[in-house]
Amino acid sequence: MGDASTGPGTPAPGGAPRGRLRRRWIALAGIVVVGIVAAVAVWGVAGYLAYDQLSTVHTGCASREFAAQTPADFEAYDGDHSLTVDTAPYRFTDYTDVAFPSRDPSLTIRGWYAPGPGGVAAPTVIVVHGRDSCRRDPVVMLPAAMLHRAGFGVLLIDLRNHGDSDSDNGRWAGGAKEYRDVLGAWDWLVAQGADPVRIGLFGASLGAGTATIATGEEPRVAATFADSSYYSFDVASSEYTESQGYPAWVVPAGILVGRLLGETELGSRDPASEIVRLAGRPFDIVHGLSDTTILPHNAVELAAAAYAAGTSVEPWIIPGAEHTQGMLLRPGDYEARLVAFFRGALGDPTVR
Repeated sequence: MGDASTGPGTPAPGGAPRGRLRRRWIALAGIVVVGIVAAVAVWGVAGYLAYDQLSTVHTGCASREFAAQTPADFEAYDGDHSLTVDTAPYRFTDYTDVAFPSRDPSLTIRGWYAPGPGGVAAPTVIVVHGRDSCRRDPVVMLPAAMLHRAGFGVLLIDLRNHGDSDSDNGRWAGGAKEYRDVLGAWDWLVAQGADPVRIGLFGASLGAGTATIATGEEPRVAATFADSSYYSFDVASSEYTESQGYPAWVVPAGILVGRLLGETELGSRDPASEIVRLAGRPFDIVHGLSDTTILPHNAVELAAAAYAAGTSVEPWIIPGAEHTQGMLLRPGDYEARLVAFFRGALGDPTVR
């Protein structure tokens, strides 16, 4: 005879029949699996929405108030015109339209080139805008004009997916691919006969981060001036996302989703990983103390990393200035610092 204790109705230890206990465990496992699948689905959807918001170039300049500005007629102001600068003394007409390949040769980058009085031999600064903007933005037009007034050549460019330059997918990668557009501009100047030791970079906002990445990737970039740069792409993205009312955890989800969807370089390079390659080259930092877009601690961390890489930087953190507002709030001081920095790094443009 069989052992009656093994029968289907036999209670398991604790009093519940074995079959019933098994069914309970199966049901519990099913609930856990459904919960995991639901959580992954929520995570994925939130990640896609974060990626879409973070990386999409919504206008690239086309619908911006300054979309038709040129160096000959530009105005400089912040978003609500509470800060303005008289640009009449800065406007210039000696610029030409130029086009050249990015270091991704399938893409054409377009811009304006205005040589200094010394022609192509004059020290020249490549000027880089931020996300969802273009070379017509006052926050790059004004510093370019300040430099040109002092005798520097300037090359204002539109990054890929922005302004008049070619588009690859209509998305921004945090500078991790756009830096090759900046270096395409650098290559073009060298091909025109410019001396690499007299070519510098200026960037504002995410353009500053892109310029910093380009500096790390190209050891012949002579000097870089970063206005309102981020230090860590991941940290700055999380802080910006939180400032827009979303939880910070959606950022790593968004980066992963973006990479899975084909933007493989999204966030793969940032100033934190590139500035360690300065090797003593001149670098300057400006940031607004009231910046809520890219928080001012980024300037402090960037300066510390530059110092560790052999370049001593005392960042100018401007009280009362929001994102990229320093040039509008303190234009005279800003111009003096900007011109002095590039004069010291690239040479005096009045000396031939």
